[in-house]
Amino acid sequence: MITTCLWFQGDLEAALDRYASLFDDFEVHSVTRMGAGEPAMLADWRMNGTEFRAISQPSDFRFNESISLSVVCEDQAEADKLWYGLIADGGEESMCGWLKDAFGVSWQIVPKRLYELLSDPNPARAAAAQTTMLGQHRIVVADLEAAADKAA
Repeated sequence: MITTCLWFQGDLEAALDRYASLFDDFEVHSVTRMGAGEPAMLADWRMNGTEFRAISQPSDFRFNESISLSVVCEDQAEADKLWYGLIADGGEESMCGWLKDAFGVSWQIVPKRLYELLSDPNPARAAAAQTTMLGQHRIVVADLEAAADKAA
C-alpha cells in the first residue's frame, strides 16, 4: 500500500477539522503527539477513499504546486462545496480548477463533466470546452457546456 504523507507547519489539527467538514468519507485513524513545548503531531486518516499520513511540526519544508490532491466531483454542487470550503480563511484560487488551501496544500477540483466534454467526439466541442476551461479559476460546467454547444 502507498500512503500519501504530508508535512504541515503546526496547523494539522485545523486542516483535519477543515477536511472533515468538507468530505463525507473522512475518518481519523490515529493522532499522536510527541515531545514537550511545541510537540510534533502525527496523524493517519482516510479522506474520500484515500489514506493519508501527516506530521505537523514547524520546518523549512513547504508545500508547493509540484504536487496536488485531485478530486473528481460528481457535479457542480460538490465541486463548489469543495472549492469554496478549501479556499476559505486564506486559501488562493488559481487557474483551471486549481487552488491552494489555507494550509498551503494544492488541490485540483474537477467536475467529472469536464473530462466528458474534453473527450467529446466532436473536436470543435472539445476544443471550445478546453478553451473555456483555460480561462476559468473555479470550473463552471454550465459555461463549458454553453461553449461546446455554441461550437457544435
